[in-house]
Amino acid sequence: MAVILPMETQERDNETAPNSGIEGLLALAENDMKAVNALISERVGSDVTMIPELATHLISSGGKRLRPNLTVASAQMCGYEGSDHVKLAASVEFMHTATLLHDDVVDESDLRRGKKTARLLWGNQASVLVGDFLLGQAFRMMVETGSLDCLGILSHASTVISEGEVMQLNVAKKMSTSEDMYLNVIRAKTAALFAAATEVGPALSKRPEAEREALRSYGMNLGIAFQLIDDVLDYSGDVSKLGKSIGDDFREGKITLPVVLSYLRGSENERGFWRRVMEDGAIEDGDLEKAVALLENHGALSDTIGRAQHYGSMAKDALAIFPDGVHRRALTDVVSFAISRAV
Repeated sequence: MAVILPMETQERDNETAPNSGIEGLLALAENDMKAVNALISERVGSDVTMIPELATHLISSGGKRLRPNLTVASAQMCGYEGSDHVKLAASVEFMHTATLLHDDVVDESDLRRGKKTARLLWGNQASVLVGDFLLGQAFRMMVETGSLDCLGILSHASTVISEGEVMQLNVAKKMSTSEDMYLNVIRAKTAALFAAATEVGPALSKRPEAEREALRSYGMNLGIAFQLIDDVLDYSGDVSKLGKSIGDDFREGKITLPVVLSYLRGSENERGFWRRVMEDGAIEDGDLEKAVALLENHGALSDTIGRAQHYGSMAKDALAIFPDGVHRRALTDVVSFAISRAV
Protein backbone atom coordinates (compact mmCIF):
# COMPACT_ATOMS: atom_id res chain seq x y z
CA MET A 1 0.00 0.00 0.00
CA ALA A 2 1.51 3.31 -1.06
CA VAL A 3 0.70 6.59 0.60
CA ILE A 4 0.73 9.88 -1.28
CA LEU A 5 2.53 12.51 0.76
CA PRO A 6 1.78 16.20 0.44
CA MET A 7 4.88 17.56 -1.25
CA GLU A 8 3.80 21.17 -1.45
CA THR A 9 6.41 22.09 1.15
CA GLN A 10 9.15 22.07 -1.47
CA GLU A 11 7.30 24.64 -3.57
CA ARG A 12 6.29 26.66 -0.52
CA ASP A 13 9.91 27.07 0.52
CA ASN A 14 10.74 28.48 -2.90
CA GLU A 15 7.88 30.96 -2.68
CA THR A 16 8.35 32.19 0.88
CA ALA A 17 12.14 32.50 0.92
CA PRO A 18 13.12 34.33 -2.28
CA ASN A 19 16.26 35.73 -0.63
CA SER A 20 17.08 32.72 1.52
CA GLY A 21 20.37 31.98 -0.23
CA ILE A 22 19.28 28.51 -1.24
CA GLU A 23 16.98 29.45 -4.09
CA GLY A 24 19.75 28.61 -6.56
CA LEU A 25 20.13 25.12 -5.14
CA LEU A 26 16.38 24.52 -5.08
CA ALA A 27 16.02 25.71 -8.69
CA LEU A 28 18.83 23.46 -9.94
CA ALA A 29 17.48 20.42 -8.13
CA GLU A 30 13.79 21.10 -8.70
CA ASN A 31 13.08 18.61 -11.48
CA ASP A 32 15.09 15.79 -9.92
CA MET A 33 13.55 16.51 -6.52
CA LYS A 34 10.11 15.87 -7.99
CA ALA A 35 11.32 12.35 -8.74
CA VAL A 36 12.86 12.12 -5.25
CA ASN A 37 9.59 13.16 -3.62
CA ALA A 38 7.63 10.66 -5.70
CA LEU A 39 10.03 7.90 -4.68
CA ILE A 40 9.72 8.88 -1.03
CA SER A 41 5.93 8.64 -1.33
CA GLU A 42 6.27 5.18 -2.86
CA ARG A 43 8.84 3.76 -0.45
CA VAL A 44 7.17 5.01 2.72
CA GLY A 45 4.17 2.83 1.88
CA SER A 46 3.42 -0.32 3.84
CA ASP A 47 0.49 -2.64 4.53
CA VAL A 48 1.18 -1.98 8.20
CA THR A 49 -0.96 1.15 8.50
CA MET A 50 0.94 2.75 11.37
CA ILE A 51 4.18 2.90 9.35
CA PRO A 52 3.05 5.32 6.61
CA GLU A 53 0.94 7.29 9.08
CA LEU A 54 3.80 7.88 11.49
CA ALA A 55 6.44 8.42 8.81
CA THR A 56 4.22 10.81 6.87
CA HIS A 57 3.63 12.85 10.01
CA LEU A 58 7.31 13.82 10.10
CA ILE A 59 8.29 13.65 6.41
CA SER A 60 5.49 15.99 5.33
CA SER A 61 5.82 18.41 8.25
CA GLY A 62 7.98 20.93 6.43
CA GLY A 63 11.64 21.64 5.96
CA LYS A 64 13.62 22.39 2.83
CA ARG A 65 15.00 18.87 2.39
CA LEU A 66 18.44 20.39 2.26
CA ARG A 67 20.40 17.12 2.38
CA PRO A 68 18.75 15.39 -0.62
CA ASN A 69 18.92 18.66 -2.56
CA LEU A 70 22.67 18.67 -1.90
CA THR A 71 22.92 15.09 -3.17
CA VAL A 72 21.14 16.00 -6.38
CA ALA A 73 23.21 19.15 -6.93
CA SER A 74 26.53 17.43 -6.26
CA ALA A 75 25.66 14.68 -8.76
CA GLN A 76 24.68 17.28 -11.34
CA MET A 77 27.88 19.27 -10.81
CA CYS A 78 29.90 16.10 -11.39
CA GLY A 79 28.15 15.46 -14.69
CA TYR A 80 26.04 12.46 -13.66
CA GLU A 81 23.43 11.65 -16.30
CA GLY A 82 21.62 8.60 -14.90
CA SER A 83 18.76 8.33 -12.41
CA ASP A 84 20.34 6.51 -9.46
CA HIS A 85 21.07 9.82 -7.72
CA VAL A 86 17.32 10.03 -7.12
CA LYS A 87 17.44 6.84 -5.05
CA LEU A 88 20.48 8.06 -3.16
CA ALA A 89 18.81 11.40 -2.40
CA ALA A 90 15.72 9.58 -1.11
CA SER A 91 17.98 7.34 0.96
CA VAL A 92 19.62 10.39 2.52
CA GLU A 93 16.22 11.85 3.42
CA PHE A 94 15.09 8.55 4.97
CA MET A 95 18.29 8.36 7.00
CA HIS A 96 17.73 11.91 8.21
CA THR A 97 14.10 11.23 9.10
CA ALA A 98 15.01 8.05 10.96
CA THR A 99 17.59 10.00 12.95
CA LEU A 100 14.97 12.60 13.91
CA LEU A 101 12.56 9.90 15.06
CA HIS A 102 15.24 8.30 17.20
CA ASP A 103 16.47 11.67 18.49
CA ASP A 104 13.02 12.65 19.73
CA VAL A 105 12.77 9.43 21.70
CA VAL A 106 16.23 9.79 23.25
CA ASP A 107 15.68 13.50 24.01
CA GLU A 108 12.07 12.97 25.15
CA SER A 109 11.05 15.84 22.84
CA ASP A 110 7.42 16.87 22.56
CA LEU A 111 7.64 19.20 19.55
CA ARG A 112 9.35 18.91 16.16
CA ARG A 113 8.95 21.70 13.57
CA GLY A 114 6.12 23.13 15.64
CA LYS A 115 4.12 19.90 15.69
CA LYS A 116 3.73 17.18 18.28
CA THR A 117 6.45 14.58 17.85
CA ALA A 118 5.66 11.12 16.59
CA ARG A 119 6.73 9.63 19.89
CA LEU A 120 4.14 11.76 21.69
CA LEU A 121 1.39 10.63 19.31
CA TRP A 122 2.30 6.99 18.69
CA GLY A 123 4.73 6.21 21.50
CA ASN A 124 8.46 5.61 21.80
CA GLN A 125 8.44 2.02 20.60
CA ALA A 126 6.56 2.81 17.38
CA SER A 127 8.83 5.79 16.66
CA VAL A 128 11.99 3.72 17.01
CA LEU A 129 10.63 0.86 14.91
CA VAL A 130 9.37 3.12 12.10
CA GLY A 131 12.77 4.80 12.13
CA ASP A 132 14.28 1.35 11.64
CA PHE A 133 11.86 0.71 8.75
CA LEU A 134 13.01 3.90 7.03
CA LEU A 135 16.65 2.93 7.48
CA GLY A 136 15.86 -0.44 5.92
CA GLN A 137 14.21 1.23 2.95
CA ALA A 138 17.17 3.58 2.61
CA PHE A 139 19.65 0.70 2.41
CA ARG A 140 17.38 -1.15 0.01
CA MET A 141 17.52 1.81 -2.40
CA MET A 142 21.28 2.09 -2.00
CA VAL A 143 21.68 -1.54 -3.01
CA GLU A 144 19.41 -1.00 -6.02
CA THR A 145 21.85 1.55 -7.44
CA GLY A 146 24.53 -1.14 -7.65
CA SER A 147 27.20 1.27 -6.45
CA LEU A 148 29.34 -0.29 -3.75
CA ASP A 149 31.11 3.04 -3.30
CA CYS A 150 27.87 4.84 -2.49
CA LEU A 151 26.69 2.01 -0.28
CA GLY A 152 29.98 2.22 1.58
CA ILE A 153 29.74 5.98 2.02
CA LEU A 154 26.19 5.97 3.36
CA SER A 155 26.56 2.84 5.50
CA HIS A 156 29.67 4.34 7.09
CA ALA A 157 27.73 7.54 7.75
CA SER A 158 24.98 5.53 9.43
CA THR A 159 27.54 3.97 11.75
CA VAL A 160 29.15 7.31 12.56
CA ILE A 161 25.75 8.91 13.27
CA SER A 162 24.95 6.13 15.73
CA GLU A 163 28.32 6.67 17.39
CA GLY A 164 27.49 10.36 17.63
CA GLU A 165 24.21 9.57 19.36
CA VAL A 166 26.04 7.49 21.97
CA MET A 167 28.70 10.20 22.36
CA GLN A 168 25.93 12.70 23.02
CA LEU A 169 24.51 10.42 25.72
CA ASN A 170 27.93 10.37 27.35
CA VAL A 171 28.12 14.16 27.57
CA ALA A 172 24.42 14.79 28.25
CA LYS A 173 23.86 17.18 31.14
CA LYS A 174 27.60 17.22 31.93
CA MET A 175 29.04 20.69 32.32
CA SER A 176 32.51 19.16 32.15
CA THR A 177 32.01 18.82 28.39
CA SER A 178 34.83 20.55 26.51
CA GLU A 179 34.57 22.37 23.21
CA ASP A 180 36.49 19.60 21.45
CA MET A 181 34.19 16.95 22.92
CA TYR A 182 31.13 18.82 21.74
CA LEU A 183 32.52 19.38 18.25
CA ASN A 184 33.24 15.65 18.02
CA VAL A 185 29.59 14.97 18.84
CA ILE A 186 28.16 17.24 16.15
CA ARG A 187 30.79 16.15 13.64
CA ALA A 188 29.46 12.60 14.00
CA LYS A 189 25.80 13.19 14.81
CA THR A 190 25.01 15.94 12.30
CA ALA A 191 27.84 16.70 9.89
CA ALA A 192 28.52 13.08 8.85
CA LEU A 193 25.24 12.90 6.93
CA PHE A 194 25.90 16.23 5.20
CA ALA A 195 29.31 14.89 4.16
CA ALA A 196 27.86 11.62 2.86
CA ALA A 197 25.02 13.42 1.06
CA THR A 198 27.49 15.47 -0.96
CA GLU A 199 30.15 12.77 -1.47
CA VAL A 200 27.82 10.25 -3.13
CA GLY A 201 27.41 12.60 -6.11
CA PRO A 202 31.02 12.33 -7.31
CA ALA A 203 31.21 8.69 -6.20
CA LEU A 204 28.22 7.78 -8.36
CA SER A 205 29.71 9.81 -11.22
CA LYS A 206 33.05 7.95 -10.83
CA ARG A 207 34.89 11.22 -10.44
CA PRO A 208 38.50 11.39 -9.16
CA GLU A 209 39.19 10.93 -5.46
CA ALA A 210 40.15 14.59 -5.17
CA GLU A 211 36.61 15.63 -6.10
CA ARG A 212 35.09 13.13 -3.68
CA GLU A 213 37.32 14.46 -0.92
CA ALA A 214 36.44 18.06 -1.80
CA LEU A 215 32.70 17.48 -1.62
CA ARG A 216 33.06 15.36 1.52
CA SER A 217 34.96 18.24 3.14
CA TYR A 218 32.36 20.71 1.92
CA GLY A 219 29.51 18.70 3.42
CA MET A 220 31.30 18.05 6.71
CA ASN A 221 32.18 21.70 7.30
CA LEU A 222 28.76 22.89 6.17
CA GLY A 223 27.14 20.44 8.59
CA ILE A 224 29.22 21.68 11.53
CA ALA A 225 28.46 25.31 10.67
CA PHE A 226 24.77 24.52 10.30
CA GLN A 227 24.56 22.88 13.72
CA LEU A 228 26.49 25.65 15.45
CA ILE A 229 24.05 28.21 14.08
CA ASP A 230 21.16 26.03 15.27
CA ASP A 231 22.75 26.12 18.73
CA VAL A 232 22.77 29.92 18.64
CA LEU A 233 19.20 30.16 17.36
CA ASP A 234 17.89 28.15 20.30
CA TYR A 235 18.73 31.16 22.47
CA SER A 236 18.19 34.02 20.04
CA GLY A 237 16.07 32.87 17.11
CA ASP A 238 12.67 33.79 15.71
CA VAL A 239 10.03 31.29 16.87
CA SER A 240 8.03 31.64 13.65
CA LYS A 241 11.10 30.67 11.61
CA LEU A 242 12.51 28.02 13.93
CA GLY A 243 9.40 25.86 14.07
CA LYS A 244 10.09 25.29 17.77
CA SER A 245 10.17 27.26 20.97
CA ILE A 246 13.14 29.37 21.98
CA GLY A 247 15.04 27.60 24.74
CA ASP A 248 14.09 24.01 23.87
CA ASP A 249 17.73 22.93 24.22
CA PHE A 250 17.92 24.78 27.54
CA ARG A 251 14.81 23.09 28.94
CA GLU A 252 16.03 19.68 27.79
CA GLY A 253 19.41 20.21 29.43
CA LYS A 254 21.33 19.96 26.15
CA ILE A 255 24.96 20.97 26.37
CA THR A 256 25.70 23.05 23.26
CA LEU A 257 28.70 25.17 22.36
CA PRO A 258 27.31 28.50 23.62
CA VAL A 259 26.69 26.88 27.01
CA VAL A 260 30.16 25.31 27.06
CA LEU A 261 31.81 28.67 26.33
CA SER A 262 29.71 30.58 28.87
CA TYR A 263 30.44 28.01 31.57
CA LEU A 264 34.19 28.07 30.95
CA ARG A 265 34.29 31.87 31.07
CA GLY A 266 31.93 32.32 34.01
CA SER A 267 32.46 32.97 37.71
CA GLU A 268 32.01 30.17 40.22
CA ASN A 269 28.54 31.52 41.00
CA GLU A 270 27.64 31.49 37.30
CA ARG A 271 28.98 27.97 36.93
CA GLY A 272 26.78 26.95 39.83
CA PHE A 273 23.80 28.31 37.90
CA TRP A 274 24.67 26.22 34.85
CA ARG A 275 25.14 23.09 36.96
CA ARG A 276 21.75 23.63 38.60
CA VAL A 277 19.79 24.11 35.39
CA MET A 278 21.69 21.71 33.14
CA GLU A 279 22.92 18.89 35.37
CA ASP A 280 20.18 18.96 38.02
CA GLY A 281 17.36 20.12 35.74
CA ALA A 282 16.15 22.46 38.50
CA ILE A 283 14.88 25.24 36.24
CA GLU A 284 13.05 28.14 37.84
CA ASP A 285 11.08 31.07 36.46
CA GLY A 286 13.43 33.55 34.82
CA ASP A 287 16.27 31.07 34.36
CA LEU A 288 16.07 31.12 30.55
CA GLU A 289 16.39 34.90 30.54
CA LYS A 290 19.34 34.65 32.93
CA ALA A 291 20.97 32.03 30.71
CA VAL A 292 20.61 34.27 27.63
CA ALA A 293 22.11 37.18 29.57
CA LEU A 294 25.11 35.08 30.60
CA LEU A 295 25.61 33.85 27.04
CA GLU A 296 25.58 37.41 25.76
CA ASN A 297 27.77 38.81 28.56
CA HIS A 298 30.50 36.26 27.87
CA GLY A 299 30.28 36.55 24.08
CA ALA A 300 29.28 32.90 23.81
CA LEU A 301 26.68 33.45 21.09
CA SER A 302 28.84 35.75 18.96
CA ASP A 303 31.86 33.46 19.32
CA THR A 304 29.79 30.43 18.32
CA ILE A 305 28.72 32.34 15.21
CA GLY A 306 32.39 33.12 14.60
CA ARG A 307 33.27 29.45 14.78
CA ALA A 308 30.42 28.66 12.39
CA GLN A 309 31.79 31.25 9.97
CA HIS A 310 35.19 29.57 10.22
CA TYR A 311 33.76 26.19 9.25
CA GLY A 312 31.65 27.86 6.57
CA SER A 313 34.77 29.37 5.04
CA MET A 314 36.40 25.94 4.92
CA ALA A 315 33.30 24.56 3.21
CA LYS A 316 33.49 27.25 0.54
CA ASP A 317 37.23 26.76 0.09
CA ALA A 318 36.72 23.03 -0.50
CA LEU A 319 34.76 23.87 -3.67
CA ALA A 320 37.74 25.63 -5.25
CA ILE A 321 38.68 22.42 -7.09
CA PHE A 322 35.58 22.77 -9.25
CA PRO A 323 35.26 25.28 -12.10
CA ASP A 324 33.09 28.31 -11.51
CA GLY A 325 29.51 27.70 -12.55
CA VAL A 326 25.90 27.69 -11.39
CA HIS A 327 26.32 24.56 -9.25
CA ARG A 328 29.43 25.77 -7.44
CA ARG A 329 27.81 29.15 -6.83
CA ALA A 330 24.63 27.51 -5.55
CA LEU A 331 26.57 25.33 -3.11
CA THR A 332 28.53 28.37 -1.96
CA ASP A 333 25.29 30.25 -1.39
CA VAL A 334 24.01 27.41 0.81
CA VAL A 335 26.90 28.05 3.20
CA SER A 336 26.07 31.75 3.30
CA PHE A 337 22.43 30.89 3.98
CA ALA A 338 23.37 28.58 6.85
CA ILE A 339 25.36 31.34 8.56
CA SER A 340 22.97 34.18 7.78
CA ARG A 341 20.18 32.58 9.80
CA ALA A 342 21.81 34.01 12.94
CA VAL A 343 23.40 37.25 11.71
